[in-house]
Parts: sequence; structure tokens; C-alpha cells
Amino acid sequence: MEREAAGGRARRYDTAIVGGRVLDPASGLDGRYDVGIAGGKIACVASEVDRAAAARVVEAAGQIVTPGLVDLHTHVYWGATYWGIEADPVAARSGVTAWLDVGSAGAYSFPGFRRFIVEPSRVTIYALLNLSSIGLTAPTWEFANLDYCDVDLAAQIVDGNRDVILGIKARIDSLTTRGVGIRPLQLARELADRVGLPLMVHIGSGPPEIEEIAALLRPGDILTHCFTGGTHRIMTPDKRARASVRALHDSGLILDIGHGTGSFSYEVAEAMLDQGILPDVISSDIHQLSVQGPMFDLPTTLSKFLSLGMSLSDVVDRATARPAAAIRRPDLGSLRPGSRADVALFRIEEGEHEFFDVEMTRRRGNRRLVNTLTIAGGEPLPRTSERPLQVWAVLPEHQRRS
Repeated sequence: MEREAAGGRARRYDTAIVGGRVLDPASGLDGRYDVGIAGGKIACVASEVDRAAAARVVEAAGQIVTPGLVDLHTHVYWGATYWGIEADPVAARSGVTAWLDVGSAGAYSFPGFRRFIVEPSRVTIYALLNLSSIGLTAPTWEFANLDYCDVDLAAQIVDGNRDVILGIKARIDSLTTRGVGIRPLQLARELADRVGLPLMVHIGSGPPEIEEIAALLRPGDILTHCFTGGTHRIMTPDKRARASVRALHDSGLILDIGHGTGSFSYEVAEAMLDQGILPDVISSDIHQLSVQGPMFDLPTTLSKFLSLGMSLSDVVDRATARPAAAIRRPDLGSLRPGSRADVALFRIEEGEHEFFDVEMTRRRGNRRLVNTLTIAGGEPLPRTSERPLQVWAVLPEHQRRS
């Protein structure tokens, strides 16, 4: 509940969030605190903030107060790509205040992405540049023509936009690389090394095969769709973690969920968690299809990992501090004083809940995270209608049927 503070005293805060459980893994905070916001920044996190000193008071009793979520795998290039949604309306209902668009834009389409998506948005949007110069205009096939893999051009675009571009993206599976094998990933590796940024690699089903892909990964790179059930799955037929991926993970490879419509398997997730291999980052891969379910949004995805036995603190860490570290932005994903005032409030709905992976395998849980308020740059985001889905945004038949 939000109300305006009364009285004529001098106001030190634009907003005070009071009475909630603050959970901020980056700062090591987990307890009952108040949060003061002034000038779009976090002014303080304290045991008590003077309500009379705030122009707006948000009552957060019984709720979880976290940094604004950082979603490491999204597609928000609405209107110019097959996949893109609009970030702001979804942010207002999900608590995601920092969005990393991964590969929607290539060199030819990045200027439009910056001008019409990044600059007008109320939330913070960064990008991984697609090695393919055409980006994700179509559902797939962007690497099938190697003429689109212009490393020199991509490096120029990165160098001119390092405030927005935080890494390189390559989708490597049987559809995107049709007929050209592992060559696009070799070129993406060359590009990432040249510009000194992390490389995110999408996996699914081969060819190329997972061992070919693993050979080109380095510490600090991001393996997204890490719990895919496709032939690139990171476990062997006897459900043991692949030695190559385990060694890379031990050396600093970042395992990212990237749930999406086709990339999260309970079978793989449970096998990995049983072996103590937790995802480093939990991301949504939100797009025109996955927003319809069974992914829906990042809080729903986080709730699936609560149902798998991860703690609330570990789950929040993997959607705030850890993704911020993965993209080398320590200014995100924290409520430290002086940081941008991006804050999310959640209630935990106790009860019987059902969750599904992309094959519509069911798991039950007793907790669901539900966003109640999203604050971006110190201002609450209004709940607004989302644009209608594109005519081609049709779920796979087995998901529609369920």
C-alpha cells in the first residue's frame, strides 16, 4: 500500500519503503529494514526511516523487498524482430528493472534498437550484439549465410556503443547454423576476444555437438539454456554432469537458465541440482511466445527453483547480484546507498501451485513469488496494458494443448 506522508517537516526522501523484509544478497542484507529513496538513488537502508521525512510512504509489511531484478536473457526489440516484447509494461508487473536483450540486434539493426528501444524505455536496457548482422529478424537461420558474420563491422558497432553493448551473442544449434557447422561460433569467439567482452552461447540440439561448443568457451562466458533437454544437454545419458562442462564451470563459465519456450527441462535441472551444480543465473528468455507460458515471467521462473528446493536468498541472488556481475555492472542488482533506486516488492503466495517445464512436465510447489510494485529510478512503474501479440506468436502444439 502506498500513501502520501503528512505534515510540514522538511522531507529528506522522495519515497520510504517501510516494514518489509529486505533481501539484498549483494549487500548481505536479509531482515526487517526500511529503504529511503531520494533523487532517484537509494539514500539509505536502515532499521527505521522517519516516515514524516518522506513525500511518499510504501507500506511493505509482509512483503519481500529486493533490488530490481536483472534478467540476463530477454528479447525486447519489439516491432523489428520475430521475438521482441515491450519491456516497460512487463517490468511493472514482474519487478525486472534491468533487461539484457541478447542478440535481437545485429550490426545493421542495432542503431534502431538503441534509438527506439533503449533510449525511450523507463527501465534500463542493455544488449549483447548478435554476431549475425541481421540479428533475430526471423525466428532462426541467422547464421546459415556466413556473409552475415561480419566480424569487422560488428567490432565497429561495439566500439561505438560500449555504454549499451555488454557482450556478444551466438545461437548455436541445428537450425541457426544450418549447413555451416561450428564456423559461426569460431567467428563469435574471435569477435568477443577482439572487443574484450563476454560471449553468450545459446545451446539446444545439434549439430554442432556440445563438445565442439564447449571447446570454444572461456571463463566469464555465459552458457545460456544450460538446463536444456535437447541433445546439447549438459548431462550424460547416465545423468552425470559432462566432464567438459563441469571443468569449464569450475573455471568460471557462467551457467544461465534462459527458460524460454524450448529450453528448460526438469529432468536436467533435478539431475544437476542433485550433483550440487546450481545455475549461476536464473533468467527468463522472455519473448512473444514464452510470455504466454509455461515460462510467463521471471518471478514464475524463480518460483520453479523454489519448488526445486533452492532457498529464497539463493534464488534472489541469481536474479540480482549474480547477473549484474556476469555483465560487469556492479551498479545493478543492489540496494547499496548511492545506487540507482531500482526496487521490487513481492509477496509470497503460500499454497498448492503447479509449475511446468517446456515439455509440460508438471512439478508442484508451495510458494509462488508475485510482484506487487516495481520502482525504476525512484519512480513506481504504472501497470499498463501490454501490446497484443504478433500474429505469428503461436505456441508449440503441446503447450497450446496443455
